Amino acid sequence: MAPVQHPVRREPVLPKTVVITGASDGTGAAAARRLVRDGHRVVVVGRSAAKTKAVADELGVHCFVADFAHLHQVRTLAAQLADHCPRIDVLVNNAGAILGDRHVTADGFEETFQVNYLAPFLLTNLLLDTLLASQALVVQTSSNAARLSARVDLDDLDNARNYSPVRAYGNAKLELVLFTRELHDRYHEQGLSAVAFHPGGVSSNFARTSRSTVGSLFRTPVPRLFFQSPEKAARHLLRFVTPTPEDSVVSGAYYENGKPRTIKAPPIGPQLWEATTALLDLNKT
Repeated sequence: MAPVQHPVRREPVLPKTVVITGASDGTGAAAARRLVRDGHRVVVVGRSAAKTKAVADELGVHCFVADFAHLHQVRTLAAQLADHCPRIDVLVNNAGAILGDRHVTADGFEETFQVNYLAPFLLTNLLLDTLLASQALVVQTSSNAARLSARVDLDDLDNARNYSPVRAYGNAKLELVLFTRELHDRYHEQGLSAVAFHPGGVSSNFARTSRSTVGSLFRTPVPRLFFQSPEKAARHLLRFVTPTPEDSVVSGAYYENGKPRTIKAPPIGPQLWEATTALLDLNKT
């Protein structure tokens, strides 16, 4: 997948209204702090009511709580955001998790697939009217697992065959990259831009509760000793949200280390979009 050479539209109007999911901790919370300090309007979204409220109270901003393992909460979140935010300049789909043994949610989907891909796809599509009216930017927090340990199978999106936590996570992050490209292809001419990026290794609470080998790693001193801080990781995200005049951000692209990176993947973006829409019954909403 080569990046599409269409620059992200730059809007001089400040402050921006930025919605960040996964903002109760780590990179999301660090980005929210910097954006508020710079004068932007931020809405923080998290899974933990206590942690999300603590960040919101610290920053003096609004917050909403949603567990992406329950799609009715995503739908409720979308309705709340649509009511609260007549304009959304940037939607940051930052929430995600690497899990353990294969688990099917109450919605009937494998949990890694649902939390990391289905939920942000649903949230973005339910907010699409607001995003288009705002000529917004959608930023997806992906991972280099999208190119290192992923193989999207349209006949097995639920990871029923040959399941492993790392592969399921990589698949979901590759699906986010394909979703990003498809958002660009479908809506860039109407003013919407989209990018996906790998934030790098981050010393945070990410994966510490995971039942996988990655979770075991995050429960050791290794992340603290060798990974970057959430504040440094947030700079990669903020480069898209508030680009400097020197930044050249390409809509539809996937980024690593601040540069577009090609991912070898079959051109199944349109088919994945239609399959996802069917799974979520979005044509009926």
